[in-house]
Amino acid sequence: MAKWRDTEGLTFSQLVDLPPVWLLAMLLLTWAQTQLLPALTVPFTLTSGLGVVLVLCGIGLMFWAVAAFRQHQTSVVPHQTPDRIITSGPFTRSRNPIYLGDVLVLGGAILWWGAWPALVLIPVFVFVLTRRFIAPEEARMKESFGELFDDFAEKTPRWL
Repeated sequence: MAKWRDTEGLTFSQLVDLPPVWLLAMLLLTWAQTQLLPALTVPFTLTSGLGVVLVLCGIGLMFWAVAAFRQHQTSVVPHQTPDRIITSGPFTRSRNPIYLGDVLVLGGAILWWGAWPALVLIPVFVFVLTRRFIAPEEARMKESFGELFDDFAEKTPRWL
């Protein structure tokens, strides 16, 4: 198995507790809102087109970031200790381009489906990503790379 997606040694809970699973849960909640509370769903509008654009941008950003992980031959799995800091590609603008892509996909889906009440899920999702994934990842990176990570964190924003 390629190192960039190596899950060896992870527990079942770590395999299930991954950002794509959380994104899927948020998307399912958004879709459920459109089905269970259709009166609160706005029919197709211009924002639906914006939603499609956001979803596509989010997916593109995620693929670009994963390609950077592959290029640098380091793991994309968030529960592992990284062996390299990636500072090129999308990582020049954001320390967390995959998570940013996840948020763009969620926001885009909400607009696309006209699920306006589900907009409250965006800050919830950002909070979950920050607490469950970003903060622990950054602590491991600081421990592994010290001043090199501090310099990267000072120059590159967490989100945008």
